Amino acid sequence: MAAASATTLSVGSATSCGSIVSPKLQSKAFIAKCNTRNYLRNFSGLKAEAFVRCESESSFLGNESVAALRQSITPKARNEKQRSWNHVQPQASYKVAVLGASGGIGQPLALLIKMSPLVSSLHLYDIANVKGVAADLSHCNTPAQVFDFTGASELANSLKGIDVVVIPAGVPRKPGMTRDNLFNINANIVKGLVEAVADNCPDAFIHIISNPVNSTVPIAAEVLKQKGVYDPKKLFGVTTLDVVRANMFVAQKKNLRLIDVDVPVIGGHAGITILPLLSKTRPSTTFTAEEVQELTVRIQNAGTEVVEAKAGAGSATLSMAYAAARFIESSLRALDGDADVYECSYVQSDLTELPFFASRVKLGRNGVEALISSDLRGLTEYEQKALEALKPELKASIEKGITYAQKQTVTA
Repeated sequence: MAAASATTLSVGSATSCGSIVSPKLQSKAFIAKCNTRNYLRNFSGLKAEAFVRCESESSFLGNESVAALRQSITPKARNEKQRSWNHVQPQASYKVAVLGASGGIGQPLALLIKMSPLVSSLHLYDIANVKGVAADLSHCNTPAQVFDFTGASELANSLKGIDVVVIPAGVPRKPGMTRDNLFNINANIVKGLVEAVADNCPDAFIHIISNPVNSTVPIAAEVLKQKGVYDPKKLFGVTTLDVVRANMFVAQKKNLRLIDVDVPVIGGHAGITILPLLSKTRPSTTFTAEEVQELTVRIQNAGTEVVEAKAGAGSATLSMAYAAARFIESSLRALDGDADVYECSYVQSDLTELPFFASRVKLGRNGVEALISSDLRGLTEYEQKALEALKPELKASIEKGITYAQKQTVTA
């Protein structure tokens, strides 16, 4: 869970491209260099004749990526009966579906997912305009095959055999709107899509981006319960953007190396329910009371900052896509057997009296393996008061989502 920036892959002496190469989690910078005089070919369509050199000061997810990087780019000898090439062979074996793929978040998110060496198949679904998005992405020379699905009649097929479902579908915030203003529209969208997930890929990891996340995740949980397929370990509210922002703002304020910074963010994903635990910042950092107040408020209101800056032209789409792609890559690494994957996420939780709560979680092949309770111990007085203050608002949002889903069932 650390700061994020691009990894650079250089193949040969004259070829280079930006690439996300199987990064992992947490906050130690790495620089990995792999050289071989053997011939290499077929990594994301690139070919080389001399050597492969991978160098990174940080990774897409953050850090502790050396092992993952080595695993992804270790050359593997071909059968001796064939020519003695060594391969860079990412094990692309997972299928990801993006529901709402032609929207402001969906398009850049689909591009970032397409870059993952762990994705073999990318299914793009929306009610319109998705065919062109899929055609465009299909030209990117990365392993994932791209398939498009348009309209309700193709929704079920878009979910067959899927391992990870991502839902950014819905209307964006506009100036003056709160996340609750979005509730009635987005709640119904999420409900319908999660019903389709329950019917067609009930074992998939489900990542909810559609706002208000504090309510849409409980809605999704209720829908899955009604379908008899609810697994709380596999339902995630994507709150990674709060972590990404916290890391960026803290690094800027304290003049720290971004790749070293890790700020856990707990609570929810709206306004005061977003609580960055600045006292838990890594590396250990001292903040004045004024800095704590300034940073906390900015992190909580960062979404509004973007909405106002875009002046009616949209919300935080690019940074949200980036943050979501980071969380998706973490999920894929966990599915692939990585035993050291941690992210913040809004999940069913027993860390507080609230049924859903965002905190750091350990991810594994079956979803959430553990909730990291240590972050909630030893809070400062400011953080403890803020935690108590957010609970009533978060509780109301959770109950609103649950009530909505239950009413819809009664009506049906």
